[in-house]
Order: sequence, then C-alpha cells, then structure tokens
Amino acid sequence: MKLLQNQVALVTGGSRGIGKAICLALANSGANVAFTYHSSTASALELEKTLLALGIHAKAYQSDAADFSAAKSLTEAVIGDFGQIDILVNNAGVTRDTLMLRMTEEQWDTVMNNNLKSTFNLSKFVSQHMLKQRKGSIVNISSVIGLLGQAGQANYAASKAGIIGFSKSLADELGSRNVRCNVIAPGFIETEMTDSLPEELKTKYLAQIPMRRFAQANEVAQTVVFLGSDMSSYITGQTLAVCGGLTRY
Repeated sequence: MKLLQNQVALVTGGSRGIGKAICLALANSGANVAFTYHSSTASALELEKTLLALGIHAKAYQSDAADFSAAKSLTEAVIGDFGQIDILVNNAGVTRDTLMLRMTEEQWDTVMNNNLKSTFNLSKFVSQHMLKQRKGSIVNISSVIGLLGQAGQANYAASKAGIIGFSKSLADELGSRNVRCNVIAPGFIETEMTDSLPEELKTKYLAQIPMRRFAQANEVAQTVVFLGSDMSSYITGQTLAVCGGLTRY
C-alpha cells in the first residue's frame, strides 16, 4: 500500500514548476490529486492526463486562488468530485520584483493577494472540512526569502514571511482537531529561470549554499509528501527550509 493511498490532495498553482512536481510526487505516493491553474490550460490538461495514467483520480480546475468567492466554490467543487480533502498545498504565487522605492501599489497588492491572501482563502474553506473529518494536513509553500529578505523583493519577502506567521497561528487553532499546518521554505530551485542566470551570478549564489547546488523541484515535492502523510503526524506549526543549508545561520 502506498504512503498516501486513498488520500485526496488539493494543490494550488499545480500546472507548472514546483506545483507540477508536487502533483506528480503526491500521485506517485498514491494520492488522488486535484490541482488549480490560472491560465496555462494546455499545461494543466497535459498534467491531468499524466496523473490519470498513474492510476489515480485527478482533475484540473481553472481557478484564481486570490479570489475569496472562487476559493469557496473550488473547495465545494473538489469535495463534490472527490468526496474529501485530506491534504491542502498552498503553492500558488507570483513575483513582481523591483526596489521598494520604485514599487507601485499594484505590484505590492498583486504579490500580497496571490501569495498571502490566496493562502488564507483556501485554508479557511478547506480547514472547515478538515475540522469536520478531524484529520488533515495543510502545507504552505513559503520561501527562504521570507526568512532572509532580499533587496528588490520587499513585497515577495513580506508575503512569504506572512505565510509563516499565518501558518503558526493556524497550527495553534486547528491542532486540537488533529489538523496540522506546516510550511516549506524552498531555496534556489533549478528551473529555466536559474538556468538563464549569468554564470557570475550563479557562482555567487552557489557559493552561499553549503551543498553547492540548487535544489531539484522534486526535492521540495518529496518534502510535501512527508508533511502530508502520517509520517509527520506529530509535526505542526513548523517551517522546514529545503535550501541546501542556505539558512543555517
């Protein structure tokens, strides 16, 4: 029997990048997977097809996690289609990087809404269901930037730090009903974006990481599997940095 057999996971922002890796890791561990996408319809439908081929129930939902009413409708739709939600992964997020003195109100609001408000939205509605079934795991994707800060990313850092504080509070509120809430703070992930970095900048970043490499998306995804499963049944309110030692100080 697989680790997450008969469990249902909902992943926001699941069609690409880390979100896609999370969906695949959950499915390979036996979970049925519902995931959202915003505009990447072709990628979402291709991933849905891939997940179904693994022998689990999977469905893609076009939804804006930053929209409060849409989050409510999504939760109801997933429960209607799958019968339950055991694992929620709040992964959806964006960046609008620029120095704070140049940052517009729109750039601030866009990042806060898509990263932090979306986490509140889905957690609110899904946790109501989890409390009734007296079991559940919420995994919120933050970033080492939320722990360390970064010039040119004040909005992103604030949103990701907010997720950490939010999750600690939620863990306190939900723990007595066996609903857990934890955070993963990824470091630099090997993506097309990091591949395109100038070698000089890449060397600078790598020198700060004790393991001297960027993470693979699947290394973050496997951490989600751990926190979503009963292997972490006594872990809640924690932030796990998957960063190769970048946040060691």
